[in-house]
Amino acid sequence: MNLTELIPYVVPTVVLLLILGSAIKILPEYERGVVFFLGRFQGVKGPGLIIVIPVIQQIVRVDLRVITLDVPSQDVISRDNVTVRVNAVLYFRVVDPERAIIRVEDFGSATSQLAQTTLRSVLGKHDLDEMLSERDKLNSDIQEIIDAQTEEWGIKVANVEIKHVDLNESMIRAIARQAEAERERRAKVIHAEGELQASKKLVEAADVMSTNSGAMQLRYMQTLSDMSNNNSSTIVFPLPMEMMSTFMSNHPSGNKPPKGD
Repeated sequence: MNLTELIPYVVPTVVLLLILGSAIKILPEYERGVVFFLGRFQGVKGPGLIIVIPVIQQIVRVDLRVITLDVPSQDVISRDNVTVRVNAVLYFRVVDPERAIIRVEDFGSATSQLAQTTLRSVLGKHDLDEMLSERDKLNSDIQEIIDAQTEEWGIKVANVEIKHVDLNESMIRAIARQAEAERERRAKVIHAEGELQASKKLVEAADVMSTNSGAMQLRYMQTLSDMSNNNSSTIVFPLPMEMMSTFMSNHPSGNKPPKGD
């Protein structure tokens, strides 16, 4: 049998193999296949081996793994009229392959556009200080809004993270001046509170000394002891009248010292 005689057998065999190759589909564990029969939805199949009828049936693969979507940087005007440049990252996955294919043309692009508009809308309602200090709350608000709107598409938004909030140079300098002024204000308040507490303690000490002359004398002697530790050769100090009266009252001749000859 020559080659010419084999052609009628080879061609149908090759065509049959091509048909079988296009009819047999193998889906991994993380994929599902949305099957259409003559353009109408038939069902979701997979994972594993799937057989479809070529031309009559079509299959669309859907990945069920978490998809990381980088939301492009965009300018946002805060509630206090400060322009910042913000970008974020979005984590989502398909939970219903049927709705993800039938109810939206491109669920990835649609989710990206929705994330951009939601990011501008939510951040525009907050001040710059809130963007910088309450990022976790903003992430949660954005995630809830996007998740509620993508539920109709069979999409579950797992998390949203704001990555960067970039400011221009003039705003950075203004924030630095504000932070410095705040630090100075706190330092002055702490110093004033310390002075107030010290003055209260001094008043209490003065009350104790005024009622007890011995306490005043002990404090006076302690001051003399502290002054004696200095290297100064001359020390001038006042002498309380209470001590003078004590010395005079203890003199053997009375209040007046004896006169000399």
